[in-house]
Amino acid sequence: MKESLYVKQTLSTNALSFEMNREKSLPDGFVVYTDFQTAGKGQPGNTWESAKGKNLLFSVALHPLQIPLDELYLLSELVSVAIKKALDDYTTGITVKWPNDIYWNNKKLGGILIENSLQGSRIKTVVIGIGLNVNQVKFESNAPNPVSLLQITGKRHNRKQLLLQICRNIMDLYAGFEPDKIRTTYAESLYRKEGFYTYQAGTDLFLAKIIEVLPDGQLILEKENGETSGFYFKEVQFIL
Repeated sequence: MKESLYVKQTLSTNALSFEMNREKSLPDGFVVYTDFQTAGKGQPGNTWESAKGKNLLFSVALHPLQIPLDELYLLSELVSVAIKKALDDYTTGITVKWPNDIYWNNKKLGGILIENSLQGSRIKTVVIGIGLNVNQVKFESNAPNPVSLLQITGKRHNRKQLLLQICRNIMDLYAGFEPDKIRTTYAESLYRKEGFYTYQAGTDLFLAKIIEVLPDGQLILEKENGETSGFYFKEVQFIL
C-alpha cells in the first residue's frame, strides 16, 4: 500500500476517492480508508452498516485501461479472489457469493461496490469500495445474516494488518494480470458452487445449480430439468 489517505470519518470512501481523482488523477492502487462512513453505500439501493472503528471501510482506485468495458466484471472477480485469499489465513469457510459478497458459510462477512468513470468506450477510473466486518459484535440493521471475523474466530483482529494484506493481494493480481486464472479461481471460490439450491427470479421459485459466470458477470444456472438460464445482478436471488 504505497500511497494512501486515512480519514477518521467521511460520507463514503468511494465518493471521497472520486472527488480526489477529479482534482488530480490518483495513482493505481491509491487507498482511502476510514473508521466510519456517514453515508456508506452497498449495491444500488442499499446502505452498509458499520460500527465506528470496528471494521474495514476502504476504497482502491485503479485505471484499468487494459480491460474492455464489457469485461469490467473481471475486476470484481479479481478483488473477490484477493479478499478471500487474505481471509483464508484467518478461517476456513470463506466463499464469494455472486456477484460480489464475501461469505463465511451462510453469513455475510463483507461486500464490494465497484463504481467507474468512462472515457469514450474505455474505462478511465475504477473505484473499488470494500466493507468487511472485522471486530463488530452487534448489528443493528435489518440485514438478515451479518457476521464479523471476531464472531467467527472468537478474537479481535488488527484491521490495518488485514487492510495491508488485502491491498497487497489486489495489486499483485492486478500487476500480474492473468484473466483466465482470475476467472478460474473466482469460479472455484463461489458460494454454493456445487449442488442444487433454491433461487427466485421475479415470483418464480426454482431449484438450480451454478454452471458458470460469463465474462460480463452473467450467472448461468441450470434447473433440474436441464434448462439453463442467464441472470444479471438483481434479476435472481439466492434463497438462504
